[in-house]
Formats: sequence, structure tokens, C-alpha cells
Amino acid sequence: MVLRLVSLIPSSSPAIKWLGFVTAIWVQAVAGNNYTFSNYSDALKSLMVLSQLQLNNLSVAKDVGKAFGILSGNIMEPPVGKTNLLSNILVRVLSFGVLVFLARFAYVVTTRGNSCDSGDFCFFSSSSSLRLRTSTVHGGGRGGDSRLRNFYSSVFQDLIAEGYVSPHSKSLCIETLTGQDVVALKEIGIADSLGISPKTLPPLVISGRAVRQPFDNNTFDFEFSGDAGLDRSPQPAQFASEVSRTLKPGGFFVVHTASKDVYSLNSLLDLFNSCRLIRSRDIDGLDSSIREVVLMKEKQILGHGERNQSLYRNSGNKCSVPGYKRELIQNAEPLILEEPLKPWITLKRNIKNIRYLPSMVDISFKHRQVYIDVGARSYGSSIGSWFRKQYPKQNKTFEIYAIEADKAFHEEFRTKKRITLLPYAAWVRNETLFFEISREPSKKHEEKGRGMGRIQAVQSSSNFVGDLDKIQGFDFANWLKNTVSDRDFVVVKMDVEGTEFHLIPRLVETGAICLIDEMFIECHYNRWQRCCPERSSKYQKTYTQCLNLFSSLRDSGVLVHQWW
Repeated sequence: MVLRLVSLIPSSSPAIKWLGFVTAIWVQAVAGNNYTFSNYSDALKSLMVLSQLQLNNLSVAKDVGKAFGILSGNIMEPPVGKTNLLSNILVRVLSFGVLVFLARFAYVVTTRGNSCDSGDFCFFSSSSSLRLRTSTVHGGGRGGDSRLRNFYSSVFQDLIAEGYVSPHSKSLCIETLTGQDVVALKEIGIADSLGISPKTLPPLVISGRAVRQPFDNNTFDFEFSGDAGLDRSPQPAQFASEVSRTLKPGGFFVVHTASKDVYSLNSLLDLFNSCRLIRSRDIDGLDSSIREVVLMKEKQILGHGERNQSLYRNSGNKCSVPGYKRELIQNAEPLILEEPLKPWITLKRNIKNIRYLPSMVDISFKHRQVYIDVGARSYGSSIGSWFRKQYPKQNKTFEIYAIEADKAFHEEFRTKKRITLLPYAAWVRNETLFFEISREPSKKHEEKGRGMGRIQAVQSSSNFVGDLDKIQGFDFANWLKNTVSDRDFVVVKMDVEGTEFHLIPRLVETGAICLIDEMFIECHYNRWQRCCPERSSKYQKTYTQCLNLFSSLRDSGVLVHQWW
């Protein structure tokens, strides 16, 4: 172990020169010859060879030395039978001293992480121990390291001036990419600083993940996440939970994020339900401005997420939506006020104008991303053809629920991965229902991918009798409240053949509507028919009633889009 550690040290090191000098004397004394070494590094190599083979015989030592090219010069054979008591004593003393020296050296190097900063035993300068041989994401090399380190140094000095961190703070940098944030902390006097990362950078960065920190509860006074670490995390809720666990009450957590919209800030605060927002500001980053958020851990859980539960408190359980969400609705595409004569053409034209919520805000800090297709029909109808191909998901993996009562499409969904099929009808309560399936009499199954001729309006079995398909209906609003939370990003597409006029009021009544971030609703009304100059009797509602439904939802703070 000792020799392996020594072999890792550069030959130009002062330590190697000193060790080589001592080794030269020792080897000469042991071998009893006047060997000449080309440099001290060669002398140390000879020590390794002699030690590994445990050579006690002079002739073997010669052969090994010549084989490795270690020993050179003239070899003078000692007089036969000549012994020297003083020489033997010197050999023993030097041997013992070298072994003690190497043992001490190996201990220091091992405990210091291949370097040392011990005041009484160190071959390297303190500054070199902070030099991390890594490249940065902002250009790499020493120039990039220096630039990044100076940036972090400026950030931390501002935080010291504001009282969020002090020289006595036990500090942690979470999933640091380069370790330069840890170096900066140490250079400005915060000695008790450490970093964790899946890729270790000893001695300052140890192995660890943000979602599973290798520390006890209430360990740190200050924690920092730079390099958009929280933005990159696939498990932001677990990331926040670990910070809350290892941060001491009264300690500060500072995070740098590329997200600067108000929606994402509130989503971030919902993650840290044991922390209070101290401040949020934009600062100059290396390449562009970034947001710096400072949180302080409280002694008790604040429950930021519970503030959204108050969305149900107004009369009629209407959502009490914050101003920033209403601004997003104002930025949405305008509703189509005039009834389209050709809805499918209108959809094709209007879909290009839709302002999707993820195109306006960052959804990285949501606990989960969930898509619910109510009345999904076939996979290619909307999930495969629209949501997976066109909806801006920001590289997030959405949990997908397909709610479809028509048995003709159930088998197809069972073969699709990452899709949960609910083979029921979304309804206002749990009960058995009858459905009229809109198909041509000669066709047992509907063609896949077609958008019209789907399930007819729901009718309760208690007041309808007929030879129709019997399906189980379930309380969609109640299911939604038990499946998602206000910390999730929830998208709902609804195409239920007129049942929307039953489901939407129920969602509003129960407050479940407040859990939905974005909705796409196909509203069914008595459209003009292609065959004849009259309206269809299939649906009783008018386009004006559909328009009122959309307008009331937007007025209530729900970002809803017209679907056709």
C-alpha cells in the first residue's frame, strides 16, 4: 500500500527527491556497494524493487537492478569476509527510519485524499490542494475554472455580507459539477465546506446524490445548489425533502435557477414546505442572468402547498386564483367567438395559435407531470397523434391516464407502455350507466384514428331502459382529488360527447377544477350538418352555451382551450 501510494507522486515532487536521497543511502548500505543513481526517482524505484522481492542477496540485487535499468555506474566488490559493526548498525537505523517515514507519509496521503494540508507534514502547498483537475461546463480548462471560481466567490461574499453564511458555517454544495463552488467557499474563509456529486472530486467533493444525501438530520448551516442543479433534477420533490432534512432550523438554502417566471417560483416554494422565502432576485451569471433564491428553514412545516387548498374556500367553491395565473390566462389565445361552419378546418387552423402553458412557464419544479385523457378513444386519436408528438413537455416524463369506456379500444391500450387505462366512464358519481355507441350498424368496431362518431351522452340506468352497452361510471372529480395534488402539473383533455356539461360543474363544485393547470375541452353542440341545411339533433346545447362554458372557466382562473 505504501509503495503504491508513493508511486502515484510525480517524480519532480520535492517529496520524491527527499525520499530518493534517503533511499539511495539505504540501498547502498543494504547492498554493501557504491551504486550510482541517475536521479533520486530511480533510487526510489530501486527501493520498490528490493522491497517487493525482499532481496537479501547482493548478486540477485545486481541482476534486478540491471534488468530494470535502475542501477548504473561502477560496482566495487567488497573485500571478502570484511564486516563492519558500525555499518550494520547504520543499516538498521536507516531502515527503521525509512519505514516509519513511509508509513507516516502513506497515512497522511490516504487521509487527505492524495494530498495533504497538515502543518507539520506536507509536501504540497495549500493552494495546490484546492486545485481540482476538472473542466467546467463553461469552457473547461484552468481559465474556465478560474472564471467560475471567481463567480462563486463573488456570490458567497455577497451572502456573507447579508448574513446568510459565515466563516463558522458548516456548508454543503449539492451535486456540484466542477467543485469550484467548494473551492470558492474555502478560499474566502469558510473552512468547513464540502461538496457531494455522483462523480467524486477528492478531497473536496465526496460521493453523494441530492435525492439521497449521506448525512444525518440537521447537519448543515448553509446549503447551496448552483449549476441549475435543481432544474436538472428528475426528482425535485425528493431533492427538496433531503435539503429540508439535512439543513438545520434557522439555516439557509440558496439555489440558482434558470427559471425566472413567477409560476415556477411558486412551484419551487411549494416543494420546500419547511422553508420560508427570504428573497428572490436576478443576478448576472457567467453567460446570462439567473435567479437566486434564498430560503430559511423554519422549526415547523409551513405547508406552502396547503395555501392552494384555499382555492376552494370562496362561495360556490370557485377557485381563488393568484394574479400571476390570471396573467397567464390573459396571454392565452383568444376564444373563437363566431361559430365555425367547418369545425375540423377551424381546429387545424387554431391549433397553431394555441399558447400551451409549458411554452410560457417552467414546469421543472412540479412534483409530477400528469396527462389525463378523458374520453381517450383509440391511442392514435389524441395521445399518440397529438400529446406525445406536439405538446411541449420540456423533456419531462408525463404519467398518462386514458379514461375510455368503449371496450373496443381497451386491448390497444393494454399494449402501450407508461399508459394507465381506466376502462370506465367519467361521471358525477359512482353508478352503472348505459351508453349508446355511435357506429354504423354494419361495423362492430369503429375505425381507429377517426374523430367523430364516438360515445353518445351518458344516461343513468335508473331512468333509461334500452338494449345498450352497460358501463360502470365513476366520480371523476373525487378520483382526481385522490390522484393528483396541487404540487403536480396536471393537463386534462376532455372529449365526452356532451357529458362536459355535467362534469365541469361537478369539478367546480368540489374544487377539483383547481388542481388542473391546463384543459382542452371539445364542447359538443347542435352543429350544422353536411348532408342537409339543418342542425344536428344529436346534441341539445348551442355554440353560445359552449362559449359561455369556456368563458366561465377562464374567468374562474382555469387555462382552458377550445378543442374540436
